[in-house]
Amino acid sequence: MSAIADNLQAVQARISNAAAAVGRSPESVRLLAVSKTWPLACVLDAAEAGQRAFGENYVQEGIDKIAAVSGRNLEWHFIGPLQSNKTKPVAEHFDWVHSIDRLKIAERLSAQRPAYLAPLQVCVQINVSGEASKSGCAPDEALALCRAVAALPGLQLRGLMAIPEPTDDLQAQRIPFRKLRELREQICAAGLPLDTLSMGMSHDLEAAVAEGATIVRIGTAIFGERNYA
Repeated sequence: MSAIADNLQAVQARISNAAAAVGRSPESVRLLAVSKTWPLACVLDAAEAGQRAFGENYVQEGIDKIAAVSGRNLEWHFIGPLQSNKTKPVAEHFDWVHSIDRLKIAERLSAQRPAYLAPLQVCVQINVSGEASKSGCAPDEALALCRAVAALPGLQLRGLMAIPEPTDDLQAQRIPFRKLRELREQICAAGLPLDTLSMGMSHDLEAAVAEGATIVRIGTAIFGERNYA
């Protein structure tokens, strides 16, 4: 087996253990392999090991990979900040967008999603830690934004996404994930049936699973440390 295949097995074991610890089924948590900055060979390696869903942060890099593996039945998630001038290629090529943080982006994705494709599956990104440097809408604006997004054609609102401020303390990690879960519960109670919590990365997936994550976005633990040079 390749190193990536070994790493995928190890991550799946972490997910299973974290789910079992809180009485959840491991099947209730999907693994999204974050392949941004990694070459196509790494995607193919992971796909050969059975990984189906991949996450990309950069529009052109993601589209190049999608084109190169067409016909392999992989699922592509855009998870990075999205500028309004980049929405068209994302609407045309990706299956999911996790990072809708304002209505303008959702409206453009809706208008630009080709009619022959299934609805684009989308999450609203919430700035749960209140960091000035982070994308995401404020929690108190989430319900209004979700209602507006849910009404748009060509999109299917699935849930919420967050990237909390990093910390190594497990109990501290759980706090923002709990806030996101409680926010989803409030939005569901208001009449919008959200089934997705996209939260948790390589360093904090256990805390995210404990608080109800349904998608964990894992890059480093699968592909290794990134070199952005």
